[in-house]
Amino acid sequence: MEFEESGIGEECGVFGCVAAGEWPTQLEVAQVLTLGLVALQHRGQESAGIVTSNGASPPTYTTHKGMGLVNTAFSPEALLKLRYGNLGICHTRYSTTGISELQNCQPFVVDTLHGKIAVAHNGELVNAHALRKKVMRHGVGLSTGSDSELITQLLAFTPPMEELDSPDWVARIKNLMTETPTSYSLLVMFKDVIYAVRDPYGNRPLCIGRLVPISKLHTTGVGEEDTEGWVVSSESCSFQSIGAKYYREVLPGEIVQISRHGVKTLSVVPRPEGDLPAFCIFEYVYFARPDSIFEGQMVYTVRQRCGRQLAIEAPTDVDVVSTVPESATPAALGYAQQSGLPYIEVLCKNRYVGRTFIQPNTRLRQLGVAKKFGALTDNFAGKRVVLIDDSIVRGNTISPIIKLLKEAGATEVHIRVASPPIKFPCYMGINIPTKEELIANKPEFQDIAGYIGADSVKYLTVEGLVSAVQEGIASLQEKDNISSCNKSSRKVGHCTACLTGKYPVPDQVCSSLIILVHRHFLHILEEEEEQVIMRTQQCRETTGYCKQEYIIITWGSSHRSF
Repeated sequence: MEFEESGIGEECGVFGCVAAGEWPTQLEVAQVLTLGLVALQHRGQESAGIVTSNGASPPTYTTHKGMGLVNTAFSPEALLKLRYGNLGICHTRYSTTGISELQNCQPFVVDTLHGKIAVAHNGELVNAHALRKKVMRHGVGLSTGSDSELITQLLAFTPPMEELDSPDWVARIKNLMTETPTSYSLLVMFKDVIYAVRDPYGNRPLCIGRLVPISKLHTTGVGEEDTEGWVVSSESCSFQSIGAKYYREVLPGEIVQISRHGVKTLSVVPRPEGDLPAFCIFEYVYFARPDSIFEGQMVYTVRQRCGRQLAIEAPTDVDVVSTVPESATPAALGYAQQSGLPYIEVLCKNRYVGRTFIQPNTRLRQLGVAKKFGALTDNFAGKRVVLIDDSIVRGNTISPIIKLLKEAGATEVHIRVASPPIKFPCYMGINIPTKEELIANKPEFQDIAGYIGADSVKYLTVEGLVSAVQEGIASLQEKDNISSCNKSSRKVGHCTACLTGKYPVPDQVCSSLIILVHRHFLHILEEEEEQVIMRTQQCRETTGYCKQEYIIITWGSSHRSF
């Protein structure tokens, strides 16, 4: 729950749709796109945008963008304007780079040598600053501070071996993936196809669904003749509301072509030898909707396993188990099941306040907290309560809730957190407060129970979290190997950098620290060289993972290592 109040947020959600069969299609593509975005609203509430295409040669692109929620941004009149599309992509935004203005709203559309392309992006490029300079050296101006516009311009570059009249989009996308290893899930629309792309580390999610007749939605054996269209989404939770069946994930490094004829893998860009995938583990902990599927397992089930593991690692002598609604509820149920204690509700949430974490303005977040909960006194008066939360980030949200429960009659309030303490910044698409703001890095953390007013506080360990996440993946792989007699398994790995300081691409992070540090400490470009060096050293100490020989500062025409 404290993620909601801490300013921590997921960057974006992306969604795309291609109608199958003959065009012009009878499928309401614009409606499918809008409903898909609504289902991804939890990933961003700042702005939303849709671009549709008739898929002709040359195609006609129709764009509509707006600030705020999807239902606010898209009026019936706006949807009428988009209704002739046979395919389209869309985006809902929470900014980690670029200010919250309409000019930063995606998808971005640019003209290339071979026609228009539209791009929607979820993630954050670890070497964005260096790439911006490279683009500008080619004489290309950038009108926004968004990484996504940068990606769009990089895709517009013509690869050296490309024929003049025949665009090689696989080569262009591979060139982009060579330039920046992470973090991105992309949708690129060109003429009559959508390219779905995941970075080689698979840091951000992306999956594909098949649109089928409603009568076939809950049946098996759906054939090609039943396909009404294809959809691609940041999360599979969007599929149910539009009548789509989950098809599969886009694999790390995979470039997939989605057309009216079907889904086709064009290429898979590998990671450096020995590197594991690095899917963001906090998609499981908090960001994703609980009914989404990642790596073959439902997020809700993983959160329950986290709760059970937490009960094993941090048992407590209490009367009842409860939760801070709503994201920690599966973990609380798992804790109650493992410990054999009754689960009850102790807090009533005002559902009309909204998810205040997604609003960048601190004052609005604080106002939201004050009106958010009421105590269900009859359920816990005179009892000892263990409250399961998904996080304690700054420590300033849980404290008033503990006070509320104790004043309402709880004899003891113990806190158990279904994720480890967050200690490090994220450079890959999650808006985490600075190191100094995180409670785990403050002196108060040594007595956090006393600081927040709880009787005890314990966190799930990093090892416990990874075990809970990977247990289901290992089980699925074992079943697949038995059924197919295949003894090889896909490599599994998760990014835990915000917990451990071990980033999935250390060389890249180290060489980019000089650029990235400004997002979490100060604006680098306004500093003198000595200050830059000082801050780079500080950031290197913060990550705890950087080797001295990797740090190279480029300042004007001079290069300096230290």
